[in-house]
Amino acid sequence: KVFAVDVGYGQLDWKLRQDKRVVVLERVNARYLTTSQIPEQVDIITIDVSFISLTKILVVLRQFLKDSGMIISLIKPQFEAGRDKVGKKGVVRDPATHREVIAWIISTANELGFYCHGLTFSPITGPEGNIEYLAFFMTDPSDIQIEADAVVREAFECFRPEAKQFSHDK
Repeated sequence: KVFAVDVGYGQLDWKLRQDKRVVVLERVNARYLTTSQIPEQVDIITIDVSFISLTKILVVLRQFLKDSGMIISLIKPQFEAGRDKVGKKGVVRDPATHREVIAWIISTANELGFYCHGLTFSPITGPEGNIEYLAFFMTDPSDIQIEADAVVREAFECFRPEAKQFSHDK
């Protein structure tokens, strides 16, 4: 069974909408999800949120995830960084801001009982060209060292080769 939650309406592909295994929850803000809406725990949660911090969603989702569950989430710096760090058209161009956002998301997730087991950059940029990241979280603690600096560096080399790289790069 799949629970498809969206604050919008009519966004889900028609074929998926018609699948009996899919429970469509439209016009529902994930920040306010309740167990009456999703009455069972799930194995995996995927998250793609805009105009809200991922941390505000993670707080709520713990109750819906099985102990052995996984989360795959987009990290969107343009919705995590302070307004002073977001440029024209909502684009975050400074690699340092990307690193700060990723570190903050991972730290907050850890406090909530989610541990990062993997991080990469999305092969697709946001509509205005924002570089975004995919994070893999589990409830099992991890000794994996997440190399956010390397991931951000690779992302900027891929999408913004003209951008100034980190001052501490070799």
